[in-house]
Amino acid sequence: MEQPTLFAQHDTAPLAARLRPQTLDEFVGQTHLLGKGKVLRNLIETDCITSMIFWGPPGVGKTTLARIIANRTKAVFLDFSAVTSGMKEIREVMQQADTHHRYGEKTIVFVDEIHRFNKAQQDAFLPFVEKGSIILIGATTENPSFEINGALLSRCKVFVLKSLTSADIYTLLTRALQDKRGFGDLHVKIDTEMLQAIANFANGDARSALSTLEMVVLNAPRNNDTVTVTPQTLEQCTSKKSLLYDKNGEEHYNLISALHKSMRNSDPDAAVYWLARMLEAGEDPLYVARRVTRFAAEDVGLADPHALQLAVAAYQACHFIGMPECTVHLTEAVIYLSLAPKSNAMDVAYHAAKEDALKQLAEPVPLAIRNAPTRLMKELHYGQDYQFAHDAPEKLTDMQCLPPSLADRIYYRPTEQGVEGKFKTRLEQIKTWKKKHRANTKAPQDQQLENDKHTKNDVHTKKT
Repeated sequence: MEQPTLFAQHDTAPLAARLRPQTLDEFVGQTHLLGKGKVLRNLIETDCITSMIFWGPPGVGKTTLARIIANRTKAVFLDFSAVTSGMKEIREVMQQADTHHRYGEKTIVFVDEIHRFNKAQQDAFLPFVEKGSIILIGATTENPSFEINGALLSRCKVFVLKSLTSADIYTLLTRALQDKRGFGDLHVKIDTEMLQAIANFANGDARSALSTLEMVVLNAPRNNDTVTVTPQTLEQCTSKKSLLYDKNGEEHYNLISALHKSMRNSDPDAAVYWLARMLEAGEDPLYVARRVTRFAAEDVGLADPHALQLAVAAYQACHFIGMPECTVHLTEAVIYLSLAPKSNAMDVAYHAAKEDALKQLAEPVPLAIRNAPTRLMKELHYGQDYQFAHDAPEKLTDMQCLPPSLADRIYYRPTEQGVEGKFKTRLEQIKTWKKKHRANTKAPQDQQLENDKHTKNDVHTKKT
């Protein structure tokens, strides 16, 4: 038993809707879920559907699977879109489900784009899922871990649908040309290479591929029942490839992570590829430039101090001239950073210092390095014993700048990479100098303390 649904098809429906598979045997792709003996196929064929989430990119069959379940199940099948529905519609559906439950009937509720529901709307399903009034099937292009409430997600099995291969899409395109629901009544002349080009252009999206084919056929020269697709027609209909991307979604973070890790792994080819993927999909070049600037300090650091200068220059270039001209500046920065020597010593140093700053007792600043702009501060010994390094012959002093409890802490541990190797040598020289001079300074002080001790003992003896 099935309610009227958003799946209703009409003669004027788009090609993708007319060719929507009605059975599992017609379904193309997702063999990891729907192959013989696979769990999801068994659940559908035995009508043992449980609450589940279909997660995958657009055009891979999420809604189609729900439609196939609707055709096979003996349960009441209700569906609505999260785009056009609100709490009122949810309550109405839940009331229907409760009624069916009282009469011993199962109810499957399909929610397309479930990630568009807010927390309160998602929570409305929870009690009905828990008591078994409904079996929930949700479809989403977003990561359920981020977009679906934890309590609801824990009660649903997540099935991950993958982008279709070019071979899968080619199969769908040839079916569209032969099936009477598609262009089977026409004689469409189109080269194999053109079909393959459409399959590649679709980027794993069956809906996009069928829409492109429909546009190509409808705009191609026609003679009675014969349509001849020309390269010119195909070029006009495929001028710009649609890349899977969402500036606020998971793919946004996946791609910037891929760019960052490719540069860190000193792989300029991979880095440039991921850069192009982001920019051609519409990413803000200033966002990329900011991340590149962060990388220059975090992953290259003092191994190549010029890296940060180049990254900042690339950011400024993006700000001045924008897309598409700034692509070359970002490419220059990305390749330079990929090939630069790497060191994260500065980042490690900061996080170690941060750990002490947040978890250790907030030590007072040593008096010697405090500012003393007023008379009172000077009377309180602010700035007393301060050593001005520029007055020293070697521009070094043995003054301790860390609080006493942290005097032995080492945060910055330079590597041997690139220019940082020189900084490491310099730091070792400084530490050796300070160790030597602090030892020389300490000896007279220890002698004075020893003399003071003897003096006190002599006075005590005389009194006795």
